[in-house]
Amino acid sequence: MEPGSTQGSPSEVFWAFLKLGLTSFGGPIAHLGYFRDELVVRRKWLDETAYVDLVALCQFLPGPASSQVGFSLGILRGNGLLGGLAAWFAFTMPSALILFAFALGAAAFTGPLADGFLHGLKLVAVAVVAQAIWGMARALTPDRARAGIALGAIAIVVVFAGSFGQIAAIAIGACSGLWLCQGEPAPVSGRLSFPVTRRSGVVALALFAALLLIPPLAVPATGSHGLALFDAFYRSGAFVFGGGHVVLPLLQAETVAPGWVSNETFLAGYGLAQAVPGPLFTFAAYLGAVMGPAPNGFAGASIALVALLLPGMLLVYGMLPFWDAFRTRPTAQAAMRGANAAVVGILGAALYSPVWTSAVLTPRDFALALAGFLLLTVWKAPPWIVVVLLAAAGTVLHLI
Repeated sequence: MEPGSTQGSPSEVFWAFLKLGLTSFGGPIAHLGYFRDELVVRRKWLDETAYVDLVALCQFLPGPASSQVGFSLGILRGNGLLGGLAAWFAFTMPSALILFAFALGAAAFTGPLADGFLHGLKLVAVAVVAQAIWGMARALTPDRARAGIALGAIAIVVVFAGSFGQIAAIAIGACSGLWLCQGEPAPVSGRLSFPVTRRSGVVALALFAALLLIPPLAVPATGSHGLALFDAFYRSGAFVFGGGHVVLPLLQAETVAPGWVSNETFLAGYGLAQAVPGPLFTFAAYLGAVMGPAPNGFAGASIALVALLLPGMLLVYGMLPFWDAFRTRPTAQAAMRGANAAVVGILGAALYSPVWTSAVLTPRDFALALAGFLLLTVWKAPPWIVVVLLAAAGTVLHLI
């Protein structure tokens, strides 16, 4: 172990992350702040340098950054994979159970009151996605080259609809980054030492690749919807760069386009996901539960949740033994700059369709969505407050 870090137990990790899973509101960036305050400052599980390096790794890889940081901290403190799983379960389950319960009650929640409430949640999605684009564009497209990559990504996803266009945009963005985004390598500091062997890392990376390549071939042969569900969510989780909000267009293409979930139901659940603590990726539990074709309910929620989070966990576990050497390579940093710029374009296209076109139907809708956006960006209001205000406003306006 490195200086500034100590060993603990999986049970200690579980209770620490259960507290975080119940109280960490505000999205992945806020989660990283909660982690630092609780685990670096208060509990002193590791020092600042090690924590910054760990965050850099998880932001480099596709997947939910806050969940990957938590999983890695669990491995570090819990002395292995069991500690990582304890951290993942404790941080993820509170919000997953809340969204699963909402999914079960959504079918019985009907009438004008319900319609107004759900429309208010869709307006929340407009405000939250617009805020995500605003912040990401400023950070990830600060120059003409990366702004051009973002515009190119928009063109690709407009011409080639669905998950193929989104994945192609990210791949082309990374290749463009190798050409357009070369520059001074980002500074790195310190070293990280995890109880993960290189052999274990290779096994995890091989499993990641196998689960990405084999299910698409097996689904047509078996006709299994359960396998198709796993494949759709796993591929979405494998190509999410830039934060939890980027999963929106990927999941929309995989679930709404084939008719598994209606667009209205999709956006209502996404709006509610902003109000619960923990990772945004637990939105998968809601989608798996409300799907029309079986497996749905608890089985569908379990498959969707595990499939969406699994690729990010496999990638970070596989990269832990190699990160010290890989993170210093200028080509890797340049490719990541290009991929992140493409993500901004993909999210920008998703803001228009399906988010804007499904939610902003009248001038009053536009006013409410703009108010939510300003609350988030100017007044820095917590997302759950915006959820409560817009859901209440949508309900009242629907009854007038």
